[in-house]
Amino acid sequence: LYTGPPLLCSSPGAPSRDVVLVSAIITVSLSVTIILCGICQWCQRRLGKRYKTSLETVGTPDSSRGRSEKKTIKLPAGGKAVNTAPVPGQTQQDESDRKTEPRSSVSDLVNSLTSEMLMLSPGSEDDEGHDGSNRENLGRIQFSVGYNFQESTLTVKIMKAQELPAKDFSGTSDPFVKIYLLPDKKHKLETKVKRKNLNPHWNETFLFEGFPYEKVVQRVLYLQVLDYDRFSRNDPIGEVSIPLNKVDLTQMQTFWKDLKPCSDGSGSRGELLLSLCYNPSANSIVVNIIKARNLKAMDIGGTSDPYVKVWLMYKDKRVEKKKTVVMKRCLNPVFNESFSFDIPTERLRETTIVITVMDKDRLSRNDVIGKIYLSWKSGPGEVKHWKDMIARPRQAVAQWHQLKA
Repeated sequence: LYTGPPLLCSSPGAPSRDVVLVSAIITVSLSVTIILCGICQWCQRRLGKRYKTSLETVGTPDSSRGRSEKKTIKLPAGGKAVNTAPVPGQTQQDESDRKTEPRSSVSDLVNSLTSEMLMLSPGSEDDEGHDGSNRENLGRIQFSVGYNFQESTLTVKIMKAQELPAKDFSGTSDPFVKIYLLPDKKHKLETKVKRKNLNPHWNETFLFEGFPYEKVVQRVLYLQVLDYDRFSRNDPIGEVSIPLNKVDLTQMQTFWKDLKPCSDGSGSRGELLLSLCYNPSANSIVVNIIKARNLKAMDIGGTSDPYVKVWLMYKDKRVEKKKTVVMKRCLNPVFNESFSFDIPTERLRETTIVITVMDKDRLSRNDVIGKIYLSWKSGPGEVKHWKDMIARPRQAVAQWHQLKA
């Protein structure tokens, strides 16, 4: 007979407790395995993608590690390509940090804009001509000249000009060219006017027919570039002259010539001493008209009644005008008048201060004695004054300026 503990009996068809427990363990294990496999696959995909991205970044020429230190800045059509390298003593990492770091204060914005203007404005090298002289750059002109012996015809082709100075308030010019065969000034030819263009292309051909060769070689080809003005006298930009006896006229010869100041016979218009004071915290520029000397006499009595107009220009729009008192019958007036203009820092690059010395006429229209354009893109003398003003904030920076037509 069996004397042990009583045996547990299950009802027919019902699973035992051990079977149920084993089944539960297997089910949980499978679920955990599936979840772990899914997590591993997701991790592998993420890690693999991240690794692949890092490899592509290292191997791409556009990445910071493969980027060249030199950049090419393309200026407007007809301009030069200027290669700019990083500033000496500044690493490439410093340069990238400077570009990407958010501006946290007004002073940072001022420093950024003023530094950019100082770097982009024409430097001291541009102040000198090709011969090393310290004269204004008036641009240059390309032209061709040749002689046809069978037809006794002199051919002059005006091709293009580059880097002409701005003569208008809008910061541009409307250039055209007059062609003379000196000493004859009565018979002249002219190109078309190229509107708002400092790098014009004319490609116009002019023929001097029935011109014997022995007379041609006695002439001087004279080209004068002017800025067309609809309501006033055309402003001379520059001139070029070339004696034809020094040119091989048997075939068309092409020349590039630097423009020189026009000898219009009017003589000097005088000079003006003024100071500029830039206050970045107040967003203002103070213009002090100090004095003038050797002004051109505009009246019959050999004198003038000068006063000065100061225009604040933003882009091509006149914003504000101020003027001094009139000094009667004086060619060396002393004004000592200051004018303040509100100029937001972000507008400095598009701002021009136009200073015009006028002769007051009581019974007729006032005459213009001369003008000065002050901005970061004017002539070398004006640019120097503008750069000195920005480099020395809150200081009055004085400079003499030659008045121009």
